[in-house]
Amino acid sequence: MSIAYSNGQFVDLNEPVIPVEERGHQFGDGVYEVIRVYQGKPFMLKEHLERLIRSAQAIKLPIEERLTDYEHLILKGIEKSGLSDCDVYIQITRGISPRNHLFPDVPVSTTMTVKPSKMLNPELREHGVKAIFHPDERWANCYIKSLNLLPNILSKQAAHDAGCFEAILVRDGFVTEGTSSNVFIIQDGKVYTTPLSKQILPGITRMAVKKAAENLDIPFIEEKFTPEQLKQADEVFITSTTSEILPVVHIEGEQIGDGKPGEITKSLYKEFKTFIKSL
Repeated sequence: MSIAYSNGQFVDLNEPVIPVEERGHQFGDGVYEVIRVYQGKPFMLKEHLERLIRSAQAIKLPIEERLTDYEHLILKGIEKSGLSDCDVYIQITRGISPRNHLFPDVPVSTTMTVKPSKMLNPELREHGVKAIFHPDERWANCYIKSLNLLPNILSKQAAHDAGCFEAILVRDGFVTEGTSSNVFIIQDGKVYTTPLSKQILPGITRMAVKKAAENLDIPFIEEKFTPEQLKQADEVFITSTTSEILPVVHIEGEQIGDGKPGEITKSLYKEFKTFIKSL
């Protein structure tokens, strides 16, 4: 069953637990992670928690010493839910305090949900998805997995309104990432993706794809590319914790390659699934 956790206790998912003066609610003053669980085992949990700590450090949220506590909490939540395949969402904020821009001297606030995994329509993976380009209007520190997602939401909605799955963001003439995904192109048998910087989130599935490419002896190149290069690529795919590896076959109404998921994308996804089986 779906369950929730709030500051020391597991509660019903629909129980109101967030005070009005909670800084995540009022300011978006916090960070989060989403962790995919397969057969009761969280995928790349260590990497997710390390990223959570890095995001917290970037906003001066002191949680480094609680890493083990968060790991135990997540594992306990999975066990308590009784779910085998699920998504864990954990959110850490600067706490509960009267509204003031300055940091309060209060304990951090921790909430978490454990819900059945959002199952992607199999046809999307089989046939690929459509995307649009959209200006990257986010702030300068997108490497922080913060609660401030309004630009992502607006871009994702623009994609949805255009009948597409994702909006691929463009800044200064180059592709950065998707609204909730990292973006990859394949050209001449090589995988290209935007280099890590403050402008993109260091995706956990991105890490898995890099490892998969190495295992398959596919060159993995971290290099900027333009929207035009993406349109002319042999294959395009996006990655995220919930979507895993997902082919993109149309962009702005134009066909990518032959308009079908490519063989290299398929082989990377197959290798990715071996990682899951090895949990």
